[in-house]
Amino acid sequence: MAAAALAAASLAACQQADDAAFGQKLKAYLMAHPEVLKAALQNLQEQEDRDEAKAEAAADKQAKAMLPTLRKALEHDPRDFVANPGGKVTVTEFYDYRCPHCINIAPKVVALIRQRPDVRFVFKEMPIFGPTSEHAARVALAAKAQGKDYVGLYAALMAQHGLGDDDVDRLAKAKGVDLSKLPAAERADAVQIADVAKLATELGIDGTPGFVVGDTIVHGEDYDALTAAIAQAEKPAA
Repeated sequence: MAAAALAAASLAACQQADDAAFGQKLKAYLMAHPEVLKAALQNLQEQEDRDEAKAEAAADKQAKAMLPTLRKALEHDPRDFVANPGGKVTVTEFYDYRCPHCINIAPKVVALIRQRPDVRFVFKEMPIFGPTSEHAARVALAAKAQGKDYVGLYAALMAQHGLGDDDVDRLAKAKGVDLSKLPAAERADAVQIADVAKLATELGIDGTPGFVVGDTIVHGEDYDALTAAIAQAEKPAA
């Protein structure tokens, strides 16, 4: 037994020495040929990108299959503000006033609403960036409930960099929103915001902004994809 144990220990030591030598040779090779490591990292990134694209495509496919059952909640929830209610094509946006990508695309969204009365636009308040975002969402919902300039407030909130609670209140008051009515609507607002979050999850929208046009889901601030989806939705059914 002692001889066997000694032999095993000796073999293990040799293996460790071989591993160490191999490791040193590998390190020396990579130091001399960094392009090999760069190519390996690029291949890894490309594989991760392919996996992410596959996962997103699978999620979109599942979401599209659910759209018929979610269409009413998505496009015709009376709690949401709708711009151009008579438009023939409906766009729904999920957004947060403190989301940098939402901020970037907001001027184009406002221009689209004003220039294309034939595009019906549904606003889904989806605060994901903390208490100030939640406060801004509730103030916007108050603007809708009180018949104030919702789109104007949306534009103003999006344009205010470093948005804080005081900014939200100031901009809302400038639009004539009565902030004293917020406490009475707190529970209803919380339910509505939770419903929007649930709907976004069911549609595979895990960040803001997210747009839905017909059977197309557009992730992020891809305005070209958004306008392409609108054009596709405008085509007569085959």
